[in-house]
Amino acid sequence: MSVIFLRSLGNYMLRLILLSLSVLHPNTVSSCELFGRFHMPSLFKQGDIMIGGIFPVFNKEISNTYTFEKEPPGVKCAGFDLRVFQWTQVMIFSIEEINKDPALLPNISLGYKILDSCASPTITLRAALTLAGRPEETESTLPCPPAISALIAESGSSQSLVVAGMLGPFQVPIVSYFSTCACLSNRLKYPSFFRTIPSDYFQAKALAALVKHFGWQWIGVIQSDNDYGHNGILAFSEEVKKFGVCIAFVGKVLRTYTMDKILNVVEMIKKSTVKVILAFAAEGDLYPLMKEVVKQNITGIQWIASEAWITASRPSTPEIYQAFGGALGFAVQKMAIPNLKPFLAGISPYKDPSAAFVRDFWEIMVGCRLVLPGEYIDAAATNVICKGNETLINFQNVFFNVTQLRETYNVHKAVYAIAHALHQLVFCQPAGEKPVTEHLQRVNFKNEFGDHIYFDKNGDPPASYDIINWQLNDGHVEHVTLGHFASDTNGDYKLSIQEEHIVWRTGNMVPTSVCSDVCPVGTRKAQIKGKPTCCFDCIPCADGTIANLTGAADCTPCPQEFWSNERKDQCIPKTVEFLTYHEPMGIAITVVSILGASLSLATIMVFFHYRETPVIKASNSELSCFLLFCLFLCFLCPLTFIGRPTVWTCMLRHTAFGVTFALCISCVLGKTIVVITAFKATVPGNKIARKFGPAQQRIIVFSCTLIQIVICILWLELKPPFPDMVFRYSNKKIVLECNTGSEAAFYAVLGYIAFLAITCLVLAFLARKLPDNFNEAKFITFSMLIFCTVWITFIPAYISSPGKFTVAVETFAILSSAFGLFICIFAPKCYIILIKPEKNTKRHVMGKN
Repeated sequence: MSVIFLRSLGNYMLRLILLSLSVLHPNTVSSCELFGRFHMPSLFKQGDIMIGGIFPVFNKEISNTYTFEKEPPGVKCAGFDLRVFQWTQVMIFSIEEINKDPALLPNISLGYKILDSCASPTITLRAALTLAGRPEETESTLPCPPAISALIAESGSSQSLVVAGMLGPFQVPIVSYFSTCACLSNRLKYPSFFRTIPSDYFQAKALAALVKHFGWQWIGVIQSDNDYGHNGILAFSEEVKKFGVCIAFVGKVLRTYTMDKILNVVEMIKKSTVKVILAFAAEGDLYPLMKEVVKQNITGIQWIASEAWITASRPSTPEIYQAFGGALGFAVQKMAIPNLKPFLAGISPYKDPSAAFVRDFWEIMVGCRLVLPGEYIDAAATNVICKGNETLINFQNVFFNVTQLRETYNVHKAVYAIAHALHQLVFCQPAGEKPVTEHLQRVNFKNEFGDHIYFDKNGDPPASYDIINWQLNDGHVEHVTLGHFASDTNGDYKLSIQEEHIVWRTGNMVPTSVCSDVCPVGTRKAQIKGKPTCCFDCIPCADGTIANLTGAADCTPCPQEFWSNERKDQCIPKTVEFLTYHEPMGIAITVVSILGASLSLATIMVFFHYRETPVIKASNSELSCFLLFCLFLCFLCPLTFIGRPTVWTCMLRHTAFGVTFALCISCVLGKTIVVITAFKATVPGNKIARKFGPAQQRIIVFSCTLIQIVICILWLELKPPFPDMVFRYSNKKIVLECNTGSEAAFYAVLGYIAFLAITCLVLAFLARKLPDNFNEAKFITFSMLIFCTVWITFIPAYISSPGKFTVAVETFAILSSAFGLFICIFAPKCYIILIKPEKNTKRHVMGKN
């Protein structure tokens, strides 16, 4: 806005204040001094109560001079708008209809004065000042009377802001028929502003609901570069953010913009990947862009329209349809006004040749221009001069279609709302008690069409829209109603739409508009730095996590017992691992275990069969057979380590191992003591050896085993082993193993066995100098060395082995140590008994050649 405009605006404000003081305090001002006049064309009719009207009959200001002089300011406007001219005629029609109504305002005539704003806030301000000033017909010696009681204005929100800001403080009611900016609902700033069209607050909700309904996530926005566009897109953006919708770009248009700015917006559209664009702009602002889009053949875009242009007649042409066909938008509900068509058909410049705007209307409609007496005639234009016999009767034009009135019907409602407020003021209370504004706030009635007319606390009507779709029929663009939207003050809304009848610009299918395709199952969104949230990459879910829905923001971890499949869209049970009889390792352990047990039984049978031979007698047959039975049990212990662990098998495998090996080593310890005492008995005077008989041997075996049994009982009572699922070895497997419950108890069992083994080793080492032919202590020493070596290497291998290999290591240690005892102690005896029977003599056993 230029400095000149701001300075002139300040001058207008000062003069308006002085004028208003003269109106509000007529006793203090004896007469009005006229500073100057705005010579503006007007439609005028005197009445008892005057109603003003401001309409953008021409939609573009082409020249102006911001002065306030005695001479008329130089103002020229272009772009005659038939639709707006129809609005002016509906205002006149409604006022005349009210004047004929004997019940609404009896004995009171309504007058009007209608001015053009050229769709310019500046000229709108001039018009408002003109209407607020005293009539020119009033003598200057009289006090200044108020010119109008109410004002119907304006179509553009920027123009309405100017009018509401000027006249609001003086309680002059303004009723707009097409200004939708939500900012005008501010009652503190604009206390006297009302409107018969819903606020953009509700239109933003409707547009956001439409975008959500069709799943559009990536859209572009074109807005008018004024209050209407700014506030509308602000409200829309806040609504669609709730649904995760992103706005790719915001282009700005205005009817006064240069072509360079329009081309910049076109380039913005061409470079973008959006397939859906919302145009929240007035018809006059958007039309230059629409023509350029058609010119550059930009197609394949689904356009969403605001109510400002979706039903406008100027862009509704087959030419514009090439790029904007199938547009969807919202419009106020349509209505028919009876008797309006004859009134419109009766418009003629011959009735009043000086009537404003009528000659322009006639020239566009009929195609000729009425020449007034004395008016200069261009010789080149004589062929379009009216003959005087032209008529509009039976004339076919959308101007005369009064069955689908939308914004036009809003003008009709505005006039009747003011009339009802005046009725309350004049007939329902003492005159002058309350201003017209307060009565307008309380207007609540149903008109002859059943339409409920009232205003909420912000001066807004109830929100209700039709959903409009541009369709081509017989070469004509039709605005087809395919649904409805209604919202209440609580924010609840209802959207109903006939999708099957929509004509889409992109074909028969609902268009899609996304910055990034929806992430498939098994992937998640990864935000791209510096881009809106709708633009993302799709990253595969990590192992152990899944995304079983498309468009997942995050991957969901699988439960501990499950793992993700290859597609990462389903959690599948992990593989359960334990040592089984069917795998090679289990088969090998089973075979070796059974082999050892069989050899033990076979050896027992051999010892039983040859029990009377010197070798068997010399080796203490009772302890030998008992030791073989213990080894038989030791060989069977590994079988408890195979198969799915259970509570009983876990308790059995460790305690059975501990007790049988303690019993086994106790027997070896007894044999060691027997060997030592047997050869010590040859020493004269040694009586201890003679007292060490079978009873003492049993006591040693029992007492040594009893200690281990006590340890195992305490272990089972306090913290017994239990089956456990181990997840640490592999992400894809669950290892079933027996948890020892108490590591201390487990190593106590091993420690006690180690203690017995070391004791045997020491005692056998002391007997190393006994006769060589039958030195059983030597074989016991070898067996204990093997036993200790196996179990010393077992501990680190046991700790470091993963999963079922831990079990394999333990069974290997059991079998190795058992075979070490069996081979070292019993193999030499079986060799003599079975292969060298000639050595199975007492003389050989005693070491005598």
